[in-house]
Amino acid sequence: MRTAASEQTVCWLARAMTYFIVFVIAFIILKIAWNGLPTISWEFLTTMPKRSGAEGGILPAIVGTLSLVLGTIAVALPLGMATAIYLSEYAKAARFTRTIRLAIVTLAGVPSIVFGLFGLGLFVIFLGFGASILAGCLTLACMILPTIIVTSEEALRAVPQSFREGSLALGATKWQTIRKNVLPYSVSGMLTGSILGIGRAAGETAPILLTVAAFYLPKLPKSIFDQVMALPYHLYILVTQHPDIAKVKPMQYATALVLLALVLGVNLAAILLRIHIRKKYRW
Repeated sequence: MRTAASEQTVCWLARAMTYFIVFVIAFIILKIAWNGLPTISWEFLTTMPKRSGAEGGILPAIVGTLSLVLGTIAVALPLGMATAIYLSEYAKAARFTRTIRLAIVTLAGVPSIVFGLFGLGLFVIFLGFGASILAGCLTLACMILPTIIVTSEEALRAVPQSFREGSLALGATKWQTIRKNVLPYSVSGMLTGSILGIGRAAGETAPILLTVAAFYLPKLPKSIFDQVMALPYHLYILVTQHPDIAKVKPMQYATALVLLALVLGVNLAAILLRIHIRKKYRW
C-alpha cells in the first residue's frame, strides 16, 4: 500500500510539473501573440525599417536571420554528422577518442558569448572576413556542433549491431554498411540534435553581435561578405537601447512574434522531415 501511494504521489508531482511548464510556455506565447498581432501586417514584413527601426518594416532582419540559419545548417550538419560517424563507426576505443568526446561535451556547455569572442578573433579579424554573413554562420556552426555531434553519435549507437554484422558478413564494405544499413535508421535521431541546434542558432544574440549583426541597415545583403540585420539583435536593441522605448513597444512584440514563428517554422519543417524518414525506415 505504501509503495502504491508513493508511486501515485510521484506521478501526480510529475504531472503537475509538466502542466506548470506547459502553462508558462503557453502564457508567454499568448502574451507575445496578443501584443504583437495588431502590429503584424504585410507592410511590416516586406518593407525596410525607418527612423532607426522605430517605423517601417523588418524585411532586412528576416532575410538576415534566414541567411544565418541556412548558412549555419549548411556548415554544421555535414561536419557534425561526419564527426559522429567517425567517432561511432571508425574510431577505436582509446584514450585519444575519449579525450575528443570529453572536449565535445565540454564545448556544449560553453557560454555563447565565448563563441562570439572566438568568432570575432578568428573569422572576423585573423581570417579577414570582417563582420559578415560568412563569419556569423561559421561562429554559429561552431556553437551548435557539439549538440549535433553528441545526439548524432547516440542515434548511430542505437542502431542494433546485428545490422552491421549481417551486412559485413554478406561482403559489404564498411562504408557500404554505414550508408545502407546504419544511416537510414539513425538519421531521424540525428535530425533531433539538428533541430535543437538550429533553434538555438536562430535565437542567439551574443555570437552575431560580435560577428555579423547591425542594428540599422535598411538594405538586403548581396553576398556572404555583407553585414546584415538579424531579428534577435534587432529585438534586443528595441527593448534595451532604443531612445524611444515606449513608442517602439508594439514593434518589440511584433518582432518577437516573427522570430518565434520563424524558429517554430524551421523546427516544424525539420520535425516533419524526421517523421517522414522514421516512417520510411522502421526496424
